[in-house]
Amino acid sequence: MGAGAGDPGFGMPDSGGFLPMRGAPGVRQDDPMTAADHDARLIEVAARLSVIAAEEFVAARRAASKEAEDPALAAAIAKLRKPVLAAWVVNLLAAHDPHALTPAAELAEEFRQAVDAGDARALGDLTTRRRRILGELAGRAVDLAAERDVEVGPAARVAVERTLDAALRDPDAAAAVASARLLRPIEATGMDAPDLDGAVSGPFEAAVAPAGDSDELAERRAARDNARAAAEARRHAESAERDLARLEESLRSAQERVASLEKQLVRLEQQRERLASEAEAAQRELEVLSDQRVVARDAVRRARRDADRAST
Repeated sequence: MGAGAGDPGFGMPDSGGFLPMRGAPGVRQDDPMTAADHDARLIEVAARLSVIAAEEFVAARRAASKEAEDPALAAAIAKLRKPVLAAWVVNLLAAHDPHALTPAAELAEEFRQAVDAGDARALGDLTTRRRRILGELAGRAVDLAAERDVEVGPAARVAVERTLDAALRDPDAAAAVASARLLRPIEATGMDAPDLDGAVSGPFEAAVAPAGDSDELAERRAARDNARAAAEARRHAESAERDLARLEESLRSAQERVASLEKQLVRLEQQRERLASEAEAAQRELEVLSDQRVVARDAVRRARRDADRAST
């Protein structure tokens, strides 16, 4: 990443070192820092480090850790990790052009409501808007990186688009992107919530729905779950009906085959009986002819004897 990524105001060393943290001079070494102060200052440093040039990250983190007067805060700063390229590019967009992400937050909430309501038509319209906004945001983020002499290759560009797409689909992902403290790309697929574990530098909590909307949201989600269950049950029923129709067709074919073979068997049995009768008649005729042959042979012998006597 080029040196242009570290302009003053985003945590770059400034003559005397890392820019001082807001409120740090008012904290004495012997005054314990509250948890809220600790998190607020850690978030501030993490936000600055998340948009700094990659080659300057380690030195800037070391300087920020030394500037911290609270040992626990210094240790936490020292453990902050450097974002990968795609996350850094998205952080640039969130830090330098936060208003560009306003449509993303609005669209993400509309997506969640449409999903909870199972509104397919609204989801279709939102998908068209999402593609347009996604193209604009990704182009702006890549341009910001180019202004800092950082080239965003195809793989990183895809990761940037997936991260921004997650922000357009899910309010929690939108909040993570808007923090400008991403450490890695995030992705939202289908209706599942995106995995934000370890995705944001420093303390981060996903947005919580307002208490007044919880019952209505629970009802919408229950209705959505019931609709999904009913749709799944219908698919199973339709599949079972198709299986039954195929089995009934196979049964009809088998029944027709059995009937055909039975008819053939009847014909063959009739033919067997006819042939058996013909065989019996032929056997009787054979016996008659055999008897006639015996008589004929006796007649021949007698005729020869008579002829022999007459000649003598």
